[in-house]
Amino acid sequence: MQNILYTFKKRWQLHVFMLLPVIYILIFAYYPMFGVQIAFKNFMPAEGIWGSKWVGFKHFQTFFNSYQFERVIVNTLRISIYSLAVGFPLPILFALFLNTVRNVYYKKFVQTVTYIPHFISVVVLVGIMMQVLNPVMGLYGNVYRLFVGGGYPKDILASPTAFTHLYVWSGIWQQLGWNSIIYVAALSSVDQELYDAAEVDGASRWKRIVHIDLPSILPTVAILLIMRAGSIMSVGFEKVYLMQNNLNLKYSEVISTYVYKVGMSAGGGNFSYASAIGLFNSIINCTLLVVVNAISRRLSENNTSLW
Repeated sequence: MQNILYTFKKRWQLHVFMLLPVIYILIFAYYPMFGVQIAFKNFMPAEGIWGSKWVGFKHFQTFFNSYQFERVIVNTLRISIYSLAVGFPLPILFALFLNTVRNVYYKKFVQTVTYIPHFISVVVLVGIMMQVLNPVMGLYGNVYRLFVGGGYPKDILASPTAFTHLYVWSGIWQQLGWNSIIYVAALSSVDQELYDAAEVDGASRWKRIVHIDLPSILPTVAILLIMRAGSIMSVGFEKVYLMQNNLNLKYSEVISTYVYKVGMSAGGGNFSYASAIGLFNSIINCTLLVVVNAISRRLSENNTSLW
């Protein structure tokens, strides 16, 4: 206790500096957690959270027995796993490519070009996609008529099977450069003498990547993979909702959009049902995070994990 008081007195400025962020987190992150109990109640706004009647796991059972359950789970997993399988390794490969570039000006140019899309809002990104892929007036339709000679191509934005590809690859285009920043930073901290020694020993560029670059960023890769695994049941609401239409709904209805519709749009909102779905989703994500973190700590040589 004396050590704690001594540390506080010695560095009281830092503790005061941290006070506002802690208060912010307590108010806007922890305090709202009390509202999770409406997932187990028949919440009525007029009666409030505390006055609403307890119904136990009724809303969870309703969701599990709903015809939407399988569809939203499958669609969410399809998009998340696809994004993880393609979108996670590409920034790593891109960072490894940048690390091999010796021309400083070319390297900065490539970084700038790939970083810029990150700052485009989701609304603008989807708007660009709609304009480019419009089968009548868009670039896609004009190129089709240029080579075919007439007619109109298939509307890709209305295709259920094309939705997942459009979502994932547009996200990769937007986030590829930005997601590679942390790997570029990790590679920049590698001791240059390792590369010099490898060149003296006659190691090729490929061997330098395999034996120097990859091991140096492996802990970073493991941490980010754990964090991605913890959000595998979460697909961004805004982009899916903006790309969604009645024709591609079979493949585009995910948990986040379904929660919004039943919670905010369906006849005044079924807040308890939507909260139950959101709580179920959070429990799955938390479980995956703990499991993957434990596996990483068990398998890695230096016990790489979040905790």
